[in-house]
Order: sequence, then structure tokens, then C-alpha cells
Amino acid sequence: MYPFIWLVAEQCTPLANFWGHGVVLVNTDEAGTLSVTNFRLLFVSEASRDIIELGTIPLATIEKFTKQVVKLSSGQRQSEKTPSRRLLQVIGKDMRIIMFGFRPRTKQRRSIYEALSRYTRPAQLWDLYTFSCGPCNLINSNPKSRLLDEYHRLLGKRFFHASSDNTQDEYSMSNDFWRITSVNSDYTLCATYPSSLIIPKNIRDEDILQASSFRARCRLPVISWCNPVTGAVLARSSQPLVGLMMGMRSNADEKLVAALCTDIVDGKVSRKSNKKLYIADARPRKNALANGAMGGGSESSSHYSQSEVVFFGIDNIHAMRESLSRLRDYVDTHGTTSSDGMSSFLRNGGWTWGGGNLSSMSASVSTLGESGWLNHVQSVLAGSAWIAARVAMESATVLVHCSDGWDRTTQLVSLASLLLDPFYRTFKGFQALVEKDWLAFGHPFADRMGIPTVSGSGSTPSELLRQTSTRSLSTSSIRTSGSGFSSTTGSSSHGQTSNNSSPIFLQWVDCISQLQRMYPCAFEFSSAFLVTFLDCVLSCRFGNFLCNSEKEREQAGVWDNCSCMWVSLTNLRAAEGDSHPHHNPFYDPMKHDRPLLPAAAALAPTIWPQFHLRWACPSEAQGGELEAQWHILSKKYADMSKAKERAVLKAKDLKVRTDLLAAELEKEKQACSSSLTMARRACRENLAIKRAIQSLGCKVQFSTDGGLESGGTRENLPSSLRRDLHAASGQSNEGMDLSVSIVAVDDNTDDNMVHVNTLSRVCDTFCPFRTGEGCKWPDGGCPQLGSQFVGLKANFDAFDRLSIYDQYFGSE
Repeated sequence: MYPFIWLVAEQCTPLANFWGHGVVLVNTDEAGTLSVTNFRLLFVSEASRDIIELGTIPLATIEKFTKQVVKLSSGQRQSEKTPSRRLLQVIGKDMRIIMFGFRPRTKQRRSIYEALSRYTRPAQLWDLYTFSCGPCNLINSNPKSRLLDEYHRLLGKRFFHASSDNTQDEYSMSNDFWRITSVNSDYTLCATYPSSLIIPKNIRDEDILQASSFRARCRLPVISWCNPVTGAVLARSSQPLVGLMMGMRSNADEKLVAALCTDIVDGKVSRKSNKKLYIADARPRKNALANGAMGGGSESSSHYSQSEVVFFGIDNIHAMRESLSRLRDYVDTHGTTSSDGMSSFLRNGGWTWGGGNLSSMSASVSTLGESGWLNHVQSVLAGSAWIAARVAMESATVLVHCSDGWDRTTQLVSLASLLLDPFYRTFKGFQALVEKDWLAFGHPFADRMGIPTVSGSGSTPSELLRQTSTRSLSTSSIRTSGSGFSSTTGSSSHGQTSNNSSPIFLQWVDCISQLQRMYPCAFEFSSAFLVTFLDCVLSCRFGNFLCNSEKEREQAGVWDNCSCMWVSLTNLRAAEGDSHPHHNPFYDPMKHDRPLLPAAAALAPTIWPQFHLRWACPSEAQGGELEAQWHILSKKYADMSKAKERAVLKAKDLKVRTDLLAAELEKEKQACSSSLTMARRACRENLAIKRAIQSLGCKVQFSTDGGLESGGTRENLPSSLRRDLHAASGQSNEGMDLSVSIVAVDDNTDDNMVHVNTLSRVCDTFCPFRTGEGCKWPDGGCPQLGSQFVGLKANFDAFDRLSIYDQYFGSE
């Protein structure tokens, strides 16, 4: 359903000779090419060349596969000549049953079967695909540091970050009530416990060593979750070794359990504690008593102060394995893509409503109930809710255990912690919860999933047997009623015979999906995230869930040689942000910031459609359609928001450009105004010059040819005026914009010159400064003008303000 995980994972090609053309996926009646890679069984459609998800399954997800031979339906007379059809049934741990049909008289089925026999159950841990592909860029940091970070959060040390460089400081961390101990740092105390443990502060490491010998597999009582405000504690352990008559006792164990009951008054530990102690035994009472014959058993309330022993009656791993198998058969039988190639609407007389008569429908409902899966889920939910209520409402101490303390105990403790602590309902908190209660405290993932581990070969090929299928045709994936098959002539199975495999972890995730249905706003992650999460675990694509304990993963070098699932999922979500399908769009942390305490009447589980029905009923598997529609609308909204942001940026850019143009235009206006002012000033100056020169008896003409014409001779002009005219003509030649022509009029030209001469004679007659050389003005003084002429380089603004023009030269 979520192929992006596998696109990242598979960097391989089909193994040599392990492929087949013209193979039919019976579930959907689609032809294609079937091949076996070192990671998965791959089915590609011949028509579209697309990968068909139903027919593509990781090798580690395959639970078992079976060869079957059937004869096609035909008349009785031709039954002996009817060709047989060769089938290969593949059953997955993820609720799918796949049926492949091969052409007769070919060796394709044999090659596929042999490849699956070789690669689905590797003999050694290092033969798994996750070791061959390496960590890539999904490096797994040390989970022991992350466990310490979670311990510090529980103790109230939220601002301390664990590091492998300061182990002494890490293990010495404590508050007033509890402390972190390194007594199991080398795993000699308990091989299946983590290297660091939280214990009561007043318990010494020597007491821990003594108490461990009284519990099965040395899994002594330790703190899994605690509340530093109320002193409430959720602890876990394995069964006590009390024996058949429940007569064995341990002072160290009783002292340790009593120390778990911390009564806090005004932030201090009360010496006289009246806190209630509940001992929750996950097993049925009869099973606990039966374990007493083998040295185990359960506690006696008389041996533990103010205690009460409660039995939850949850069945063992074998019952869970058989229950899920029956549920898988039910879903395949009544699905739309069943492994026999028929829809449930065509079976049992498809002419009636609902795909069969009413009696057959009632039988199908009865089959669902007989699977027992929903009852088991309800038992786990009810037990976890009871534990959470005792811790939250009474601030009590609850000690949970089963036989070994790593299956039912882990389910109850982790689910109760999820109900108690809102942090565990976030992405980051969910990772911390899984790594603490499931991985660090030694849930045997290798045994439960049937994969090898370092302490043994696990489910190796030597443990896999060929056996005759004992399943009846009415309940198997090969059915005769209304189908195209007539009879089974032979079959052989290649499956897992180990009694240790069980869907314990899958059942726990199923319980979380039920809580999501009851509290749709309480979880940051969606049901789609849980489906992808389970696919990652079952496929063994990543190294996080290999082996049976923290010790084994450290010995195998899993953290350094395998990719990290958490990094992959985080990168996946980061690509799309909150619009990714893994995010719950209705998550409201403020609404559910306290413990979730569901009532018993609300704990009525249903089939988890996104997981249980996704292969057999694809259209009905979209149980979160409202959520899916929200994601579609959210994506559209995100696209529109991005478009809006681009439009706003573009508008801002246009505004900036407009402002720049307006500023440039304003500068141009100022420059134009300045030019006009300068032009007016130049015009006035030219007019003043023109008047001054005309007053000297010269003609002034303006032209644009760049030339300076001079009529007559300049020698008749005064020497200072000649210098100014020469400078003016030089500037005019340089600019070439405007030329000024000054023509000096001869003595005998016209009346104007006569007038000037007459005026000159008058001045010469009466001028007291007159000499023999003639008038020296403007170089000399003049009694009429009163001063010397300052020439063309004078201050023309001041010159323009003089009134001498009208007085001496007249108006123009």
C-alpha cells in the first residue's frame, strides 16, 4: 500500500533463473512476470509493466508457501485428459494470501519455489537483506543513549541530553525517589534487560543482584514509567519462582517491590507509606498455577504489604498465532480479491443479496467470532485501561508480569503508558515507547517473526518441513464451490514449524488503532503511519527489530551495519510536512493533555480495515476516508497557499520595481526642473551679454553651426572685450551646442555707428580722464559710468539686477 519504503530499499535485480513469464495472479486474474530478488517476491504486470502490490511481498514477510496442483473443471468423460494447473500459494504475515498460477509443463514454479526456500529463511542473521544493503544514509544512532534520554524525561531531568561519552554522569542521574543504575551494564545481571535500569533510590545494587535470582530469567521488578509528582509507578518483571505450593519467598524481592510503593507528601517521600500495590498477572489463573509445577507461579498477597493480585486471563502466544491465522482465512474467504480468484459476491449462489443466502452470511459472522482475534484485542485493551486507571486515579503502584515478562507484559505496560502519558502519543514519544518497552526490555522479535539471531540460527531452512496441506478445501484458498477448480491432486508446503512465532507486536499495534478510533484527536500519527510502521517491521528492511534483545543487537553490530527505520520515516514525513498521510489531521494536543481512561463499554474492538482488509477488500480498506479526504483538501490548500505566496512575492517585486521607477521619474522631474532653471538663467545671462555687447556697437547673432563669425575687425574693440570674446568663442567651439557671432560694425557702416562715434566724441570732449591715446574705458575709469567695466566674466546675476540697461542703453 505504501511502495515508497520499498523504492528506497530495493537496489537489486532478480536472482538468476528465479523468474517466470506468463504467471497469473489468481486473486485478480492478471498475467505478469514473477521474479525473486534478494529482498522480495516481485510481480510485474505484462499489460501495464507496473508493479502489482498484491503480488509483491518482501521475503521476510512471507510466513509460508505451498505448491498445489488442481485439475480444471470439465465433463466426467474427459476428466482423465483434463490438464492440471500448477499453483503456488504464498501466505504473508501481513494478512494476505496470494495465489500464483503457472503454465503446465514448465519449470517456472519449481525455480520460484526453490528460490523462496533458499532466501525466505536465511541460515544466519547476516544473510538478511538489511545487512547486504548497509546503513546508506539512514544511520542508526546508539539506542542506549535515546533510552537514557527517556529515563531522564521520566525522572524530571528534561534538559539533560545523554551521551556515550559521560556514562558515569548518566548512570548517577536521580531524583528524590528513583535513580538510574548501571548494574546491568555488561548484561550479566539479566541478558534480556537493558544496560541501564530505573530502580528506587533506597535500593542498593547488591539488593538488585539478590532479588534477580527470585524471578524467571532474572527479570526482576524495575520501573517502566513513573510520575515524579504523585509517585505513581508502573513496573514490570517476570513471574516469581514460588514453586508448586507457592511457598518460596525472597526478602530481597519483597523489599524491592515494597520500595516501588513510594508515597509522596508535599514533594517528599513519606516514611509511612499507605500506597496500594497491585500485582497484575496477565495470564489466566489456571495457567499461573500450572507454571507453579515448573517452578514458577504467582505472588501471594500475604507476602507483599497492602497488595492485591489480579489475573487478566490473556492467552499465550500460541493462541494468538492460531487466532490470527483464522482471521486471515476469514478475510480471504469473504473478500473481493480472494486467493481462489472469486469475489464473495459470486460464491454460494451469487444471485442472492450480499453474495449468498442469509445462512451463509450468518456463518461468516460466526467464523469471524470464532477466530477469537477481536476477543484477544479486547482483553489487552481492558487490561491496559484497568492499569492506567489505577495509576492515574489512585496514584498506585502496579507491577505487571506474565511468565517470562516479554510478551503480554510488554503489551500491557506499553499500552498503559500510552494511555497515561500524552508524550507517547506523538511521533517522538511513540519511538521512545517502542524502543524502551519493546526493544530495550527484550521482546524476542527474532523468535516471534521467525528470523535468525546471533544466539541461534532461529528459524533456519532445516526447521522448515515439506508437509501435506491439511486445510480443507472449504476454508483454504483453493475452493471448489463455484470456482474454476475441481480437485486437488497434490500439494506440498514450505512453512514455519517453530512454536515461538506469534503476532504479539502486531496485536499491540492493532490495539493502538482501536484507541485511535475511540480518540481520533489524541494521536499525532495516523492509522496509515501504523500500517507503514508494521510493514517496515515485518519486512526486516531495517535493523531496529532484529534479534531478541539489546545485548544481541549490540553483539551483531546491528546499529552500525543496518539502516534505521525511524530516520527513514522521519525523512519521509519531512518531505511533505503536516500534509503527509502519516500525520493525523485532527490531532489536538490541548484537548487530550491528560491520561486517556476509556470506559469498559467503549472497549469493543472492530476489524482494523486499513490493515486487515487492505489486500482482500481494497476498496473497503479505506476506513479513514474522511482522513484521506482531509489530506486531499489539505494538499490542495497547501498548493493554493504556495501559489498565493508566489503571487504575493511577485506583487512585492512589482511594487519594488514601481517604486524604483517612480523614484527615477522623480529624479528626472527634478533634473528637468533644474535644467529649466539653468536654461532660464542662461537666457537671462545671454540677454544681459547681448545688451552689453550691443551697447558697444556690436551685432550679436546666435547659431548652432558651431562657428563664430566676426564682421569687421576686432581691433576696434577694447582690449578687455577682445579677450572675453576670444574666451567665449573657445568655449563655444568646445561645446558645439551653441555658437555666438559677434560682428563689430565699421565706422562708416550705418547710423548706429555714427551715434556711437558721436557719443564717443562727446565723452572725449568732456572726460577728465581723456588722454592723447583716447578713451581708456573699460580699462580705465569713466566719470559717467563711475567705475570700470568688469567684462564678460562678471557676476551676471548681480549685473542683471542693475538698472543701467534702461538708464544708459535704453530698452530693447
